[in-house]
Amino acid sequence: MRKAGRHFLQIPGPSAVPDRILSAIGQQTIDHRGPDFAKVGLRALNGLKTIFKTEENVFIYPASGTGAWEAALVNTLSPGDRVLMFETGHFATLWKKLAEKLGLQAEFIEGDWRGGADPEKIEAYLAEDKEHQIKAVCVVHNETSTGSVSPIAEVRKAIDRANHPALFMVDTISGLASLDYRHDEWGVDVTVSGSQKGLMLPPGLSFNAASAKALAANKTAKLQRSYWDWAEMVGPNKNGYFPYTPATNLLYGLNEAVDMLHEEGLDNVFARHARHGAAARAAVRAWGLEVLCATQGQESGVLTAVKLPEGHSADAFRATTLEHYDISLGNGLSKVAEKVFRIGHLGDFNDLMLVATLAGVEMGLKQANVPHETGGVQAAMAQLS
Repeated sequence: MRKAGRHFLQIPGPSAVPDRILSAIGQQTIDHRGPDFAKVGLRALNGLKTIFKTEENVFIYPASGTGAWEAALVNTLSPGDRVLMFETGHFATLWKKLAEKLGLQAEFIEGDWRGGADPEKIEAYLAEDKEHQIKAVCVVHNETSTGSVSPIAEVRKAIDRANHPALFMVDTISGLASLDYRHDEWGVDVTVSGSQKGLMLPPGLSFNAASAKALAANKTAKLQRSYWDWAEMVGPNKNGYFPYTPATNLLYGLNEAVDMLHEEGLDNVFARHARHGAAARAAVRAWGLEVLCATQGQESGVLTAVKLPEGHSADAFRATTLEHYDISLGNGLSKVAEKVFRIGHLGDFNDLMLVATLAGVEMGLKQANVPHETGGVQAAMAQLS
């Protein structure tokens, strides 16, 4: 039976695609070797630099964020290299597994999935590496599985205090264009991101922003690479082209997305996400439930992960809410599967959409017989005002 109204896609990405971007993507495909495409390619490459806040190279791949993870590693490292990572959640764990499959020695600093990376623990770990065998430190900026944000600038300072030469790599797949991010200022060597979160595009594009230090490492790195090789990209990119067929129509959409972000103003975008995160957390606490991120100041403006009481299935709650109110919420992943659900509040999203989303959640809690207090929506509205 047809359901009236629109579906609420409130997972933490892919986010809903604005009409302007859909219209841009719907333009006729052009010759990716022709002169007209050079304008599209250069605009995309230069526009992305303003979002990463970098003057360095940004590489664009037709791939998911997983591809950009792999590109970051294979372009800079050699078989057997030690890599230090921090266990912030499911996606940090997946990046570690990918590194191991590539033949790297990936080492975890254990975390409890309730906060971001701890700079002091990273500094202490690096200080023990007297011979500088660790070649890279990899941190997830916004952990999409938990709703926790790592203090990237502080991690950079920790690496510097340890006087360690390791490359600094950051995954901001769900943070870019939603949370403040500064590739150059924060001294990041490789930043990884994707199209389907704060950039408001469909899945299909992924990115590496690379420092001069990272490009130098590319010249001596021994891990096998072909499709991902930055060296093959640098020359064509200077003129707006790519060494293979790019995702032409997604680049149209990317250029529109960059325009939209600057029309609103990046600082306003970041403030909007922070406000929505605070309002969502106010609702959760008013319901008498618990936000998964327990570290004050590290809560995400991109999403809020909510713990359900013992004995109640988060997936069953999500299914009930989808059936009755046509709203999709994010599921718990690996260690927190069935224990949490995630409310996405990112991308092209405003106050009224948040209030409607939280109303759907509150009605779903009642429909699914999850113990809770009423008044979460009112608490959010009070926070927004």
